[in-house]
Amino acid sequence: CRCCAEGRRHGSILYSILRSEERAVPPAGPAPRGCPCGSRRRVALRSPQVACKAASAVLVKTLRFVQNVPCFQELPLEEQLLLVRSCWAPLLLLGLAQDRVHLETVESAEPSMLQRILTARQQGEQPPPRAPAAGRPHHGPHPPSAGDIQAIKGFLAKCWSLDISTKEYAYLKGTVLFNPDLPGLQCTQYIEGLQREAQQALNEHVRLIHRGDEARFAKLNVVLSLLRSINANVVAELFFRPIIGAVNMDDMLLEMLCAKL
Repeated sequence: CRCCAEGRRHGSILYSILRSEERAVPPAGPAPRGCPCGSRRRVALRSPQVACKAASAVLVKTLRFVQNVPCFQELPLEEQLLLVRSCWAPLLLLGLAQDRVHLETVESAEPSMLQRILTARQQGEQPPPRAPAAGRPHHGPHPPSAGDIQAIKGFLAKCWSLDISTKEYAYLKGTVLFNPDLPGLQCTQYIEGLQREAQQALNEHVRLIHRGDEARFAKLNVVLSLLRSINANVVAELFFRPIIGAVNMDDMLLEMLCAKL
């Protein structure tokens, strides 16, 4: 397709765009370790309005960043939507890490599984279904558990402990954005080339700036693997459900992507 034919010409443009951000992120301490026994407790944001406002601002900045990549704009609109729908959550989390957005949570006042089972039996009802195991997709509104929040906090702490630079964040975002493995894509070779170039640019930057840390490139790829373990539905429920209610995230992303941010 036309996109694949122009891949090499726009590769250099991607390299220059991904190098454009100039804000450094100071390091943070290691992630707090919690008891795995309570990983399924329901938690909520301590100040949901503050956290949701911060997340919304980061989402706007994230989509503006995406729109400013000429290589992305060369793709058909359908391809752009496929990419954004699949990666908005990891891109948002990278933005939250870059802007040092901290999460303060409190345990929800929700009855335990035992309490619900006993209550249901006393009332002659069926016991409530078990909570989904970690890693399984969430279907419909589902309050984030302590384990879900722990995964997000662990990711943020990992980024801060590595003191990831602005350019490294940009290259990581490029790697996440240009995912050639999504079903339905037509310009797979073009997108694969852009992802490969983002990874190469990250590797070259690390070798130039962190010459004494030969494992840094591998550590940054660990950040990407942590991202893949966080469910997008959890991110939506945590940061956007309190403000958009039943509005579909796909609809909101489409509206924001087509708007001039």
